[in-house]
Amino acid sequence: MKYKNIRSIREDNDLTQQKMAELLNVSQNTYSQYESGKIEWTASSLIKIADYFNVSVDYLLDRTKSKR
Repeated sequence: MKYKNIRSIREDNDLTQQKMAELLNVSQNTYSQYESGKIEWTASSLIKIADYFNVSVDYLLDRTKSKR
């Protein structure tokens, strides 16, 4: 599934897919597939992204508009 807030928060912070991939210890190709919805996000990846941007996992998954 594709989640718009994940891409938006990355772009709002001027980060490339490569930088995000490095944060998650995956290849850029894998990160691209996560972001495009071709493969499902892992719980550990979502937690790392949420912690990095200081937002909730629910926000990343478009379940709330509140970042916290």
